[in-house]
Amino acid sequence: MSSLTYDLTLAGLSVGAAAALSGIGLIVTYRATGVLNFAHGAIAMACAYVLRGCVVEWGWPLWWAAALTLLVVAPGLGVVLERFVFRPLSVLGGDPARALVASIGVFVLLVGGAALLWGPGARDDAPVLVSADPWGQLAVVAVLGAAVAAVVRRTRFGRELRAVVDDRRLAVLGGVDADRVAAAGWAFGSFTAGLTGVLLAPYVRLDPYGLPLLVMEVVAVAVAARMRAPAVAVAVALGVGVAQSQLTRLHPSGWGEPLLHAVGANLFVVALLIAALALPGVGARDALPRTATARTPAPPGAWLVAGVLFLLPLGFAGRDLHTAVQVPALGVVLLSLVVVTGRGGQISLGQAAYAGLGALFTALLAAGRFPGLPRLPEPAALAAAVVLVAPLGLLTGWPAIGRRGLALALATFAVGVGVSRFVFDQPYATSGLSLGRPAGFDDDRAYYVLELVLLGCALTAVRALRRGRTGRALAAMRDHEPGARAAGVRVPSLKLLAFVCGAALAALGGGMLGMGLRAFDPDAYDPVRSLLWFAAVVVLGADSALGALLAAALLVGLDAGTRGGVAAAVIGVLAVLVGRFPGGPYEALRAAAGRLRPGGPAGPTPLGARVRRLLRGPGTGPAAAPVPTGATATGAGPRGNRRGKGTPEGRRAPGRPAGRSAVTGGRAGRGARDGPPAPPSDEDASGRPPGEGAAHGVPEGRRRAPAAPEGPPPVPRRTAGAPAVRPAGASVAAPASSPVLTARALYARYGGFTALGGVDLELPAGRVTAVVGPNGAGKSTLFHCLAGTVRPTRGSVRFGARDITRMPAHSRTRLGIARTFQRLAVFPTLTVAENVRVGAEQGRVRDAGAVERTLRLLGLDGPVRALPAAGLPTGTLRRVELARALAAGPRVLLLDEPAAGLDTAEVAALARILGALAADGMALLVVEHDLDLVAGVADVVHVMAAGRIVASGPPGRVLGTPEGASGP
Repeated sequence: MSSLTYDLTLAGLSVGAAAALSGIGLIVTYRATGVLNFAHGAIAMACAYVLRGCVVEWGWPLWWAAALTLLVVAPGLGVVLERFVFRPLSVLGGDPARALVASIGVFVLLVGGAALLWGPGARDDAPVLVSADPWGQLAVVAVLGAAVAAVVRRTRFGRELRAVVDDRRLAVLGGVDADRVAAAGWAFGSFTAGLTGVLLAPYVRLDPYGLPLLVMEVVAVAVAARMRAPAVAVAVALGVGVAQSQLTRLHPSGWGEPLLHAVGANLFVVALLIAALALPGVGARDALPRTATARTPAPPGAWLVAGVLFLLPLGFAGRDLHTAVQVPALGVVLLSLVVVTGRGGQISLGQAAYAGLGALFTALLAAGRFPGLPRLPEPAALAAAVVLVAPLGLLTGWPAIGRRGLALALATFAVGVGVSRFVFDQPYATSGLSLGRPAGFDDDRAYYVLELVLLGCALTAVRALRRGRTGRALAAMRDHEPGARAAGVRVPSLKLLAFVCGAALAALGGGMLGMGLRAFDPDAYDPVRSLLWFAAVVVLGADSALGALLAAALLVGLDAGTRGGVAAAVIGVLAVLVGRFPGGPYEALRAAAGRLRPGGPAGPTPLGARVRRLLRGPGTGPAAAPVPTGATATGAGPRGNRRGKGTPEGRRAPGRPAGRSAVTGGRAGRGARDGPPAPPSDEDASGRPPGEGAAHGVPEGRRRAPAAPEGPPPVPRRTAGAPAVRPAGASVAAPASSPVLTARALYARYGGFTALGGVDLELPAGRVTAVVGPNGAGKSTLFHCLAGTVRPTRGSVRFGARDITRMPAHSRTRLGIARTFQRLAVFPTLTVAENVRVGAEQGRVRDAGAVERTLRLLGLDGPVRALPAAGLPTGTLRRVELARALAAGPRVLLLDEPAAGLDTAEVAALARILGALAADGMALLVVEHDLDLVAGVADVVHVMAAGRIVASGPPGRVLGTPEGASGP
């Protein structure tokens, strides 16, 4: 081996060792807590600053300072974060999206705090803890890796760690102290972060922004190890480090030289792009945190105040006016996050890249340096830059089609880092660029007026995305993506639309910002800005345009009026409090104000009552609660008899004998739960495992106080010569012998488990077909194959004569196949009427009267129609979900446990509705554990066991009920 090769290998091993330390820490933290710690790099930076302060500024001995930093400060910081930031989130349910926002908040807080304490400048006097010789660092990595493997495999703590990773709730029930395990994981993860920081600081730039981002670039090694195998992370880190060093030997000539130099200096960024975009994601749960309450529009007075505040800078002069010029431009950039994150529900950590591309393309076009295009005046250059950048939104939009949650966060972060490193940091792209302003707007005051006009246009565009069919579809996708697909929403196309519109708005704001500063500054669009902007928009209201404007004013005003870093620190504090105030500070203030208002839903606290009496004087009492009427009036059935997973006594159909069921071997009703464990597909299409509750705060089986129940909806009686009800687009009655939906020889396998073993099924028009059986029998897999959410391994599904086996769920809905979910799939931020309208707008039949007819059919046409879906009783929400499905005008209706969470009266009303729909010619499939409901409504019953249909026939013969027994 030549001397040069040997030296480069040693240098690569040194870099790879530091990356391996980060990978080990990230994996241990993730395995102990389920949190992908985006703050890892910021913790490394903070510990490096602490060690430097102790040694350089206070004169401490190096090893004493290192012991304090690595054994006290770093683990202590991890324990504090677990106790006060992430443990409250686990109490709320461990939502990974909230944990992601909190970890970004910690990152932003530490970066802002470091800028405040030590200044934004770079330091080159960090003490050397381990020499540049890689053998010492490799020894540290080997010892830590072996220790982690030994602890995980051979100790009680390791067994508890694996138990918490597999199922935290079950581990707690088994006596494991999950909080202690999480605290230990955070302490060790922070220790490795601190060790990485103090090892890297002497050889790289020590500043509040560069070192955290450098450490986060090596998250690729943890992702490549699937966040599970530290040995794989170490191997990948060392391999990438050596390869990056060896690439420096190459010196090509021609156009490829700058690109190869960029790749050679940023091979970990390339690895991050590959790991985030090509490898399977590390997490795919909810996109971002949101409350179960509908968004409350900002009062008109708030917009008036905002307008006055944005007009105030017109009276400024000098430096103050020049600083204020940045606010409208940044407001437009943050509005792009409102579109992507607030409207579309997608995590985007790369918006600074699109803003920077907008500024860069505007400068290149104005200077005549953009390849293939002539020199353009500044207004035309800005417009052309927006048009050029908008399609690039597909860079993040395309991964969003198949990724959610942490996986999408990593993909968008990787794109942002890649654009920053391979475009903004390359001299061939940005050297010598200046950016002027449009003719006639060179003065700051005139340019500020132009910015206000462009900001108004951006606000109009964002407002348009809230209104109408597109706005409702975006809200549906954000609230419940599987439910939106079932309603016919083209989710992939809608995600691409959100990212493309977001990229266009970010490019517009970036170009405005560049013109305001009269230069292209790469540092203004680095990936750390993306994290700061994302955190600011989320904590101040992701779905609020007013919140985005407030965030822009805070970010510019705080840093301009004080030392740099104040804005980041403030936003970081708000972000880490997401566990204490899940709805954000605005929701917390609004809820607190509501407690002081009379007639609030929970009434004021004693302190609130005293404060109100002091403010309003004696004799002011709370207003009388409104009496529910119409669809919200008190129903006949007792609300205390609300059903969860068991069937209450007295629910048997008349004449139905008590005892054991001939179908499941257990007692008839929903308590029959025998059978093998369900395969992975036998859960709801939302991807949540059984027992996690319903979508976004609308839990299945919700028990409400009996004071204000919802009664069963009235069902019109049949009259001679006309059907009782006819949902929009419903077909007329067809002969029972003509199947509308047919399944032939369906097979489905999950690993080595056969969920379906050759199932044939026909759904004839005008008939109710039921499928029953124990858990794990394959009922849900069959249901999802028919609905399009699971693709069978073999076999075919036909709609009439058309093969729809490979057709996605939303296309089947538009064809005429509607479905409901076992766990409620409603859109909490939309009203009842808007929920139903989503189904009508996306269905196969466009009928202006479909919404009103369906609302009347399900008894939802009273005052309840204007209420947000969040917080309504389960019985009402079941009707909302059914109404949304019927508004699409389906020919086939698939119902997955439609009686879940309903009381006796509500189930009786459901049975009458299903009978009326079948009499109108619709084909219905009911997958249900409640054998009483099945016996009362089904024309034919299929019994499944072990992935096959083992018995079929009329309910009287299959279920053992007397012929003619009435349903509930």
